[in-house]
Amino acid sequence: MLNKIKRFIAVVAVAVLSGTVSANVQAATFTVQKGDTLWDLSRVHNTSVETIQKLNHLNTDLIHPGDKLTVVPEKHYIVKQGDTLWDISQDHHISVSQIMDWNNLNTDLIHPGLNLLIFDGLNTTNNAVTENQEKPAAPTPAVQAPKPAPAAPAVKAAKEIIVKATAYTASCAGCSGTTATGINIKANPNEKVIAVDPSVIPLGSKVSVEGLGEYTAADTGGAIKGNRIDVFIPSEHDAINFGVKQLKVTILN
Repeated sequence: MLNKIKRFIAVVAVAVLSGTVSANVQAATFTVQKGDTLWDLSRVHNTSVETIQKLNHLNTDLIHPGDKLTVVPEKHYIVKQGDTLWDISQDHHISVSQIMDWNNLNTDLIHPGLNLLIFDGLNTTNNAVTENQEKPAAPTPAVQAPKPAPAAPAVKAAKEIIVKATAYTASCAGCSGTTATGINIKANPNEKVIAVDPSVIPLGSKVSVEGLGEYTAADTGGAIKGNRIDVFIPSEHDAINFGVKQLKVTILN
């Protein structure tokens, strides 16, 4: 074992001369020789087998001749109040992602008292992942998206029907003069109302009668069934002269 350790120290010394060891830490890129073990490397560098495995992304302690391993003495940093991973990474010349990887962190949020494993000044040409990083910008306040404007109510399509149209009046003997919906057409002869079959044109509907204008479906009649309407005309003479017509009626609402 002593011969192995001496041989390893000699390898490290050669590495220092060739520039593969950082000037400010005892980092070394080591080529595994026959008979070497991770335990040998950990003893020489005052570190642990687990640390070498973590640094080199090893899932086992088995190594093979020709493997190139990075060995760095480990340090521990205790997080202080106000520390951020970015600040710590800048102080130790490493990247935030390296610190997160070495310490199995899933977030960059840290708290005072946390013990972080640090490979200080690790050469950026070794196996560890490095990155060009900038200090994270302060979080910007969330901007609430404007609420979408309420959808316009659906416009009901006007219904058109062809009807048989006649006329009636309230001035005849025996006529009550009050419609089914309570309109006194004797007292209000200018009301434009029609009598309808409510199963075809609902009472209260506004309708447009071809050639006559807009009326209110406000009355019913014993003979007004199906596609029939009776148009109120104040004058009995004019109502008689209206006769029977085929008209288009548009139900507006």
